[in-house]
Amino acid sequence: MNAAGTPLMPDVGVVALVPDYWGWRWQPRQQVLTRLARYYHVAWVEPARGWRELWRRHQPMAAEDAAIPLLPGFHRYDPGRWLPLVHKPSRLGAFLFRQRVRRARALLERQGCRRVVLYLWRPKFEAALHAAHFDATCYHVDDEYSFSPVESPLSAAESRILRQVDQVFIHSPALMEKKGDLNPHTLFVPNGVDYASFAGPVPEPADLAPIPHPRVGYAGAIKRQLDWSVLRRLAHEHPEWSFVFVGSRSPHPELGPILDELSALEHVHFLGAKSTHELGRYPQHFDVCLMPYKADDYTKYIYPLKLHEYLASGRPVVGTRIRSLEQFEDVVALAESPEDWERETARALTPAESAEPRRHARQRVARQHDWHLLVAQVAGAMAERLGPEVARRFHACTTDAGFDVVAAAGSAPDHAAARDHAHPAARRTAREER
Repeated sequence: MNAAGTPLMPDVGVVALVPDYWGWRWQPRQQVLTRLARYYHVAWVEPARGWRELWRRHQPMAAEDAAIPLLPGFHRYDPGRWLPLVHKPSRLGAFLFRQRVRRARALLERQGCRRVVLYLWRPKFEAALHAAHFDATCYHVDDEYSFSPVESPLSAAESRILRQVDQVFIHSPALMEKKGDLNPHTLFVPNGVDYASFAGPVPEPADLAPIPHPRVGYAGAIKRQLDWSVLRRLAHEHPEWSFVFVGSRSPHPELGPILDELSALEHVHFLGAKSTHELGRYPQHFDVCLMPYKADDYTKYIYPLKLHEYLASGRPVVGTRIRSLEQFEDVVALAESPEDWERETARALTPAESAEPRRHARQRVARQHDWHLLVAQVAGAMAERLGPEVARRFHACTTDAGFDVVAAAGSAPDHAAARDHAHPAARRTAREER
């Protein structure tokens, strides 16, 4: 921020169309957009609600997210009751959608923004590209939006967006291979970590303290994408390990029987949902951190948000051999079979894996993926798309503020080589598939 407490470039604004409400659990979009407000005014556009939902009491903002201090450049735009989500008649729905987009832009214009960027976070917002005039358009791919465990072709809507926008951001190597060739301005921006929050020493949470060591822990959503057959086998064969699951349960009814079975074991502990702030207190008090995903055509596209959060804690990490983790094999033990999981978890519990050199190696990787470094690259790419004059001012502003984005990018992994698919293993696999 500049001396007046406003964004470094207050004449630039970003209208962000996102799929979820502000008070929900923090995802990459919350991490990116709150930090992007350091550079530009940002309007987080709440999804419109249907008539029935609007006339019921709104879901309150989660207490922990309401308490998080936000930069003055961050604005939350709620369309309210007079611009609801309408599906039929379609013309009315399209009209109301255009009005929501235009009012979000007008909010930024009232802040003094003379140039405004449209920032889309889902294919369903394609119509926004034609709803109002924008000086640049961006699309952020942070998931495989088919959410299918079986490979699905690129949708027509997403293909059109990828080709139309001025700038694309993609967060995983496999998604780069699938979608990165459709737009010449495509930047690899993986998930990151609030490094200071996860690496700084924190007190042991009260509900974790009574659980005996060694603790084999997982922090995140309890969902069907996890490999519950592996977790079940590990829990039954190793009663000497305490298994700790921290996070909310996803509404997947098929998980009921396995969760009931595991909950009945004395050495398996489900500690429930935690706030965004609280969740960061657990990994550094685990003895091993797990990323036990199923290996399928959905998880090959993910880039786990918890990867660098775990690494920032310095604790040993064991994960499924999926595409995004392969480039971190020097700091993450990878497993494919149940036998691999048992062997790698046991090895992670040895003193050598918790020694200072290994801890520092993990934290060094996490520090290179701090959200501030990654968002600086997003902001810089937006400035480039707004033209040479804006790009020059952006570089001057960030340098004067003591944060040289070019230097920061040099200290981070090579995220700018969009066509290189992030690492040699990914390029080799792409050639083999072709």
